[in-house]
Amino acid sequence: MRKLVIATRRSRLALWQSEHIATQLRALHSGFAIELLPLSTRGDELLDQRLDQAGGKGLFVKELENAMLEGRADLAVHSIKDVPADLPAGFALAAITAREDPRDVLVSRKYRSLAEMPPAASVGTSSLRRSAQIAERFPRLAIRLLRGNVDTRLAKLERGEYDAIVLAAAGLKRLGLDARATARLEPEDMLPAPGQGALGIECLAARSDVAALLAPLADRATSACVRAERTVSRSLGGSCTLPLAAYAQLRSNKLRLRALVASSDGRRVIRCDLEGDAGAPEALGERAAGELRRQGAEEILGL
Repeated sequence: MRKLVIATRRSRLALWQSEHIATQLRALHSGFAIELLPLSTRGDELLDQRLDQAGGKGLFVKELENAMLEGRADLAVHSIKDVPADLPAGFALAAITAREDPRDVLVSRKYRSLAEMPPAASVGTSSLRRSAQIAERFPRLAIRLLRGNVDTRLAKLERGEYDAIVLAAAGLKRLGLDARATARLEPEDMLPAPGQGALGIECLAARSDVAALLAPLADRATSACVRAERTVSRSLGGSCTLPLAAYAQLRSNKLRLRALVASSDGRRVIRCDLEGDAGAPEALGERAAGELRRQGAEEILGL
């Protein structure tokens, strides 16, 4: 029997996501044995620094890419929001699967919403995007660094280290922890990260055989939305050092794309809301980046 090896991070969520893809591949390709190769990444190990200070999103994918280069794995499964907008030479996103809930959620034992939280109450997040949007609307709150996997972050909340934390809805749902969400933050209040809620499957660009096996997993609507969102990020620098959000929705043959960039303290936030042809998502993403530049994005982001 032929074998396909999936490189994955070791966290419970990453293993769930990789097994989810493995199950689909087993159903599609019964002649293959599908195995997981769990690996530890630098992003999982450096828990006392913000990602933008430690080296960026690539910290979550480099070890998985090395496994593919060395022939130890054939593909890797990622949360798209953790994947840099520019992949290293020789790699490709072979499939983007159907999106889960793209929203963020508030989790708290004390408060039902951010608006209910009193001055100086603490909110945990490691995301510049989240912290800037919270600071814009609720400058009285104390935003504090929170790193670690979903279970680690929830445990810190339970120990009373934070009054509330903000997580991705998709991660909670995939782990069967959906009931832990106190409030769902709508895009109007907390615009998601590019690709949030979607899974991406990466392989070597030269592995057309692997890409062909993965092709049935690709979701057309999600792919168009995520390609538009990631183009905004790529055009404006493409790293987690940017307080940047982008979220696209497919409506008939049109894409609605909302995007923002912000100063890290939330004192300056610029937004755009555009519509374009679903068949040209990258063009829409470039238009959105251009509109943000026109409003001063480069000055805010120091580009």
